[in-house]
Amino acid sequence: MPFIILAAAMIAATPPAQTPDARLRAIIAPVSGARMKRTVEALVSFGTRHTLSSQTDPKRGIGAALEWTRDEFQSFGLPTERPCDTFTGDRIPQPTPVCDMVAIQRGTERPNDVVIIQGHIDSRVTDVMNFTSDAPGANDDGSGTAAVIEAARVLSKHKFPGTIVYAALSGEEEGLYGGKVLANYAKAQGWNVVTVLNNDIIGNSCGSDGVCDATHVRVLSEGPRSQGQAELAAATHSLGGENDSPSRNISRYLDSLADRLKIGLDVRQIWRTDRFGRGGDHIPFLEMGFPAARLSVAVENYDWQHQDVRVEKGKQYGDTVDHMDFAYLEKVAKLNIAALAAIASAPPPPEPIVEGAVSTDTKLNWRGVSSAVAYVVRWRRTDSSGWEQQRKVLDRNAFVEKPNDPSCHMTNNEPPWTECFVSLPHIRVDDWVFGVSSVSEDGFESPVASAVPGGAFKPWVAPPPEKK
Repeated sequence: MPFIILAAAMIAATPPAQTPDARLRAIIAPVSGARMKRTVEALVSFGTRHTLSSQTDPKRGIGAALEWTRDEFQSFGLPTERPCDTFTGDRIPQPTPVCDMVAIQRGTERPNDVVIIQGHIDSRVTDVMNFTSDAPGANDDGSGTAAVIEAARVLSKHKFPGTIVYAALSGEEEGLYGGKVLANYAKAQGWNVVTVLNNDIIGNSCGSDGVCDATHVRVLSEGPRSQGQAELAAATHSLGGENDSPSRNISRYLDSLADRLKIGLDVRQIWRTDRFGRGGDHIPFLEMGFPAARLSVAVENYDWQHQDVRVEKGKQYGDTVDHMDFAYLEKVAKLNIAALAAIASAPPPPEPIVEGAVSTDTKLNWRGVSSAVAYVVRWRRTDSSGWEQQRKVLDRNAFVEKPNDPSCHMTNNEPPWTECFVSLPHIRVDDWVFGVSSVSEDGFESPVASAVPGGAFKPWVAPPPEKK
């Protein structure tokens, strides 16, 4: 009897398991705008971080900034890499090594599934070729680099099934060269890059016209995927997918996450690859087929970016620390860090296929994803921006709940894999867009992969030609 009472007391005292969102809120709680301010101040102290500045001076220039960043990463117990490639171009007149500083937090279960957070560490003044004048680069992009370092500090205290990569990139102002270096490195490593979060100009809340907005962050994402677009054009024209690239679904994922976590920040989805006529370091990843999106402030201040530090007619120009809003930067960093933790905890998205032409029902099928115990089938009207309906699909190799639920079953093929399928009666495929996400045993859900041409979260590969 006493044993039974003790056992009952122990059960009663056992706290309920945290929901994924509660765990994410706990993870991001230590994120500190004050620490990121000190990081930005340290970056500014190197005088200039221009890509063509000294790579060997221990106190000034891009080389010193990269070495300092390496020391920061290593202080968190993270191993580092320094991938480099040599480039020449309109803004790099002589062959010059462009190097990134990368920290890698290996996943405990799926080390090849990778989520990347990045910001560019290089800076500039009005004349993009001027590599000698002081170029503080506080917001552009000391803010993004500070968020990367803060993410490494906070997340290195936890373990995740998937791998998280933290990257400070060089050469952005000269032609997105640092993004190319890291994208090439990811491909050479054979990484399955699930998501790239590119943070560029994320630390101010007032624009050059006096408009202020500290409650929104812009997430910019491409529509039809750029890699393979020419080959996919006919299928997209017939079957849809103009608004359903993996990057667009990253944007939706961040929007939903911000709403649920209530960090005082709402996502403004911008359905362009980048700001009008401009670019960022996520683009080289998109060109190689890796899903990527850019985060940037709600309102840019053009007087405080790409400018010599000066005062003209009483107006201040230049990208200095005093123009930044670190309470706002803290919120943007929290969104990033929550997304990294969630995606690294979830299985990768599946690759769904939809059928239903000339039918009153819709059918979806996909190959099961390792470590997924369930999936969520989602659909929305073709003119809707966000997912509206959903249905859970169980992986019967993990557990069984209701025998009549839509489910996944083992096939007899080698190597063994799971075949998943679901039928949606009286849902006409013509009127809806469909997608599927993967769910881990502890409830973390991946971004949705849309069942459209090029919707898979992997580089598109042309199918082999049909045999005649």
